[in-house]
Amino acid sequence: MTRIPLIRRPDVLAVLVGLTVLTLLATIGAEMGLVSTSFVKTLGKTLCLCLVAVAMDLVWGYCGILSLGHMAFFGIGGYAIGMWLMRARTEDIVAAQLANRPLPPTPEEIDQAAATQIFGVVGSDQFPWMWVLSDVLAVQLIAVVLVPGLLALIFGWLAFRSRVTGVYLSILTQAGTLALSLWLFQNDSGLRGNNGLSGLQNIPGLTHVPQSTLSLWFLWASAIALAATYILAAWTVSGRFGSVVRGIRDDEARVRFLGYDVEGYKLVVFTGTAMIAGVAGALYYPQAGIVNPAEIAPIASIYLAVWVAIGGRGHLWGAILGAAAVSLLSSWFTGGGAPDIDLGIYVVRWTDWWLVLLGFGFVAVTLLAPEGLAGLILRLTRRRPDRIGDMGPDKGALRREEASAEPAE
Repeated sequence: MTRIPLIRRPDVLAVLVGLTVLTLLATIGAEMGLVSTSFVKTLGKTLCLCLVAVAMDLVWGYCGILSLGHMAFFGIGGYAIGMWLMRARTEDIVAAQLANRPLPPTPEEIDQAAATQIFGVVGSDQFPWMWVLSDVLAVQLIAVVLVPGLLALIFGWLAFRSRVTGVYLSILTQAGTLALSLWLFQNDSGLRGNNGLSGLQNIPGLTHVPQSTLSLWFLWASAIALAATYILAAWTVSGRFGSVVRGIRDDEARVRFLGYDVEGYKLVVFTGTAMIAGVAGALYYPQAGIVNPAEIAPIASIYLAVWVAIGGRGHLWGAILGAAAVSLLSSWFTGGGAPDIDLGIYVVRWTDWWLVLLGFGFVAVTLLAPEGLAGLILRLTRRRPDRIGDMGPDKGALRREEASAEPAE
């Protein structure tokens, strides 16, 4: 399959233009006081969810692996950067508090006081072993990508070499995610148990910068990360690698029979998308301000699959569309934007009924538009030629249908 130049792909151009327009309008609106800081953060978090949705579409829509654990990698990325944010910020606060003492505090005293303040809530006054290098930003940034990638590599190698596929693989990813979340809920996990890591919106060294400005910085960073990932993903799936991956999705046995290393391809996709999810989480949680084990629970990964299914799996821009639509609608319905409906005998409060509405929407899209919103849009906008030239003498051949078919993404 010949790789189509990215500059000729309308979806790439549309995504880049859309992200640029969105960030510019949000920036101008925020500077003029027309857009609130909370809404800017909502937009930034939505872009991060779109980023992890692209990763999910790569692993499920293109490779056929229904992973119900990718939000675990998303959460791990958040924990990795959150450890540095919380420790560095706490040490700054402790150092300022101890500065008025007759003798200046030693680094060991600051470290001890910070550990007590962070882990006192779980009955500890020492940094766990995993926090040894948490005060080094470069190490934690590497961990954002390395830890999810390493876990995905180990899990994928064990699962794929055992030829675990289909629903069994989905259950296995869900079980692994559940085990991780249950471990994180324990107070002795080293990550503050159910309390999670909080105060992540306070960036060390930038306390003089208002949240309104920080929210714009994170919005732009999220937009750049999404744009770069989309370009990389579009380039990857448009060439030979993408053809093999789609072949694995459609008929794994045949691709293996042709001599391709199926397990190797699946491992590359699974590991790479886990790294993308880690980056998305590292950008998301400083905007959310807190990360806790509930964010890693299996239900979060199920929601992710629903977003991609609604948007249209197998279409990278469809994954973005689905995640953005559901995220923004969720913020509107659960944030009090949607007015309650008084039926006389019962008042419909959307904060209680949003998940039911989401479920109905998922069922409706599945029944009425199996290819999701992206497939529906393509059917409404795609034009077929009225006349096709001579396709050859073979009676019953599918040359006419093949000639009129659009190339797969």
